[in-house]
Amino acid sequence: MKLTTKRTLPIAAAAAVGALLTGAVAVGTGDRGAADAQPSASAAELLAAAATGSAPAASGHDAAGHDHGAAAPGAAPVVPLSRTCADSDLPPHDGNQIGPACVSTQFGEVPAAENVPQLLITDAPEQVAVGQPFTIKVSTRNLVRDRFLAAAQGGYYLERSILNDNGLVRGHFHTACRVLDNAGQAPKPERQAVFVATEDGGGGAAPDTVTVKIPGLAAAGEAQCTTWAGDGSHRIPMQVFANQVPAVDSVRIQVGGDDEVDSPANAGTGQRTEATPRTKATPRTEGGRRPDANQRNTDPRNDDRQHTDRQRTHDGQ
Repeated sequence: MKLTTKRTLPIAAAAAVGALLTGAVAVGTGDRGAADAQPSASAAELLAAAATGSAPAASGHDAAGHDHGAAAPGAAPVVPLSRTCADSDLPPHDGNQIGPACVSTQFGEVPAAENVPQLLITDAPEQVAVGQPFTIKVSTRNLVRDRFLAAAQGGYYLERSILNDNGLVRGHFHTACRVLDNAGQAPKPERQAVFVATEDGGGGAAPDTVTVKIPGLAAAGEAQCTTWAGDGSHRIPMQVFANQVPAVDSVRIQVGGDDEVDSPANAGTGQRTEATPRTKATPRTEGGRRPDANQRNTDPRNDDRQHTDRQRTHDGQ
């Protein structure tokens, strides 16, 4: 009996072939000059790549514009549209919260890759009552929380990024909450009344945790609470690599509902009056977003690093 064997392409390789062939067709039917300047992979290359489970180097806009790895040999140099405000028609930014304007302050100092600031919300309630104060716990790493230029006094975008003697970013972090009008689309970029800046003198290379006090939200609905790190002039700290995650995190919190069982009006009735904590039954995810906060805080180095935040809640920071 003669045995017949089949060799099948790996699914990923087959998908890569399809994508590259589609790109080749698109180049062939698009601008001829662009096609001549950036030739696509040949059919032989595509088949060889599929057989080995790899893919040839892609060409075209996606590779040139969005590949954040090493530059391809012979790649054309990147040409910026502008590097200064000298050729801008907008008025200069003066440190106040204005716009449109052109900020001439230099970006400043970038830390080493292993010292890029990171931030994570480690604990927050699932549900609170309208107007009920609650807390959010935030862990930061590689952020020294000792620098804050008051935006209301002209300190916004005024100072370049500064590293301390250990190569860590000096700054602080912000927390803001808003009730979403529509959870199915991006919200309007409005200023938020519930806003806290934390500059408590803590932080460093090792992760530590700060408890942020939120004064309460005035309307019912699905709220978004976001925390993000800032340098001395309130910009999110820079990363060394484009594919490093910036120091930003968000959670969703339900405001109101369930007959307001958590409302302060229920005090003395035997019902809960504190914000409902996240539990193991309702983690952010087990294989995705984040595990339960009680499981995360297992590093003994964190035991004595709980900080009370220095809050600035008035308008303009």
